[in-house]
Amino acid sequence: MNKFCFAFVLSLLFFPGSYAQKRNNIVTADIDNFWRAYDKVRTTGDSAQQVAYLDELFISKGSPGLKAMMKLKGYTSKSYTDLINKYPAYWNSIRENTLKAKKFSKDIAKNVGKLKKLYPDLRPATIYFTIGALRSGGTTVDNMILIGSEIALADRNTVTTEFAKGLENLRTYFKSDPINIVVFTNIHEYIHTQQKTTDAATLLGQSLLEGVAEFVAVKATAIQSTLPSILYGKEHEEQVRQAFGLEMFNPFTGFWLYSDARNKFNVRDLGYYVGYAICEKYYNQSDDKSAAIREMIELDYNNEEALSDFVDKSHYFDKPVQLLKSEYERSRPVVVAIKPFENNSLSVDPATTQLTIEFSAPMDEGYRSFGLGPLGEKSIFKLKRVIGYSDDRRSLTLEIELEPGRHYQKTVNAYFRSKDGIALKPFLIDFTTADKL
Repeated sequence: MNKFCFAFVLSLLFFPGSYAQKRNNIVTADIDNFWRAYDKVRTTGDSAQQVAYLDELFISKGSPGLKAMMKLKGYTSKSYTDLINKYPAYWNSIRENTLKAKKFSKDIAKNVGKLKKLYPDLRPATIYFTIGALRSGGTTVDNMILIGSEIALADRNTVTTEFAKGLENLRTYFKSDPINIVVFTNIHEYIHTQQKTTDAATLLGQSLLEGVAEFVAVKATAIQSTLPSILYGKEHEEQVRQAFGLEMFNPFTGFWLYSDARNKFNVRDLGYYVGYAICEKYYNQSDDKSAAIREMIELDYNNEEALSDFVDKSHYFDKPVQLLKSEYERSRPVVVAIKPFENNSLSVDPATTQLTIEFSAPMDEGYRSFGLGPLGEKSIFKLKRVIGYSDDRRSLTLEIELEPGRHYQKTVNAYFRSKDGIALKPFLIDFTTADKL
């Protein structure tokens, strides 16, 4: 799910202010509670009293959705009071918009009804319009949709001049007037609650998962997607397809999804476009359109065989998916050696203080991760610090600490990636130190 293109799902029935777990409802009481707490917090400079007001008037009265959002995002009472104190102009500017949540109910309910006609097996979901602490505009948990209204209901008039470094993405997002696409994005997110997962194992799976939600939302609402990535992708189809094909089996999404990372296209979230384009081609070639919609929503995005079959039937790529995967595997960087001793050595000098890992290709120094080996935590050697990469980025030197007579293991994980964005083939560092110094 896009971290800022968030959905607001309402159901066919609306029960204002109710926390009862009824079918297809929307809960907005957290918003009213927050502003009651906010007004009290602003009456005092005593930080302990501020937290007490926040707890009493907002958190203790919170809906199941607020509690779930706080748990997922690590929000605390202090998270809120800190931001209230830091960004008063922002909060004053967003207040009126957050209070509009109830007004969207009729149109969203109508479009959920359209989605039900398109996909008769639609399961009910509950939406919680909450107030968060600027870390998420929305997410889903089971049949709950959790909306961070302080982000999701913003518009270009929302004041961001107080924002600290690191919130640049919100400035950009607010300029797109997210409140104006509330109906469409509700349906997008509702579809996520129907899918088998919201977390696929590969870039291809995650992009298709998002593309399905966007494409089906378009079909249900007859509203065209306004995502810049889809508009750009349609105009640069071949360039995007070729670049995506090189990385689509990566276990991370890179710049393709949920990222403002710089890329050669200067457009974020192009994975949405690729997933959307695959769905569009699949749908257009299907004789049974209803069956096509059902297959998209019910697809197992982590089943490699099912995923490959679906993509192949779309004819989006000019080669079979499994052939593209074989080409990808051959392109992956590998660890070619470790120094100053060889891997699997049985008598490494325990006085050794540095370990160098050599790679087959220049690596992106911004990404690295180590994991456990088969022997588990007891076999990890102590990593004191990362000394750094060589000038050509083909070797990484670590400062380590060893003990005599120990069997050590550490996995160099696939989160390492080449400068071209291709995941490293995992490598097990395995050696044993001599009994004496």
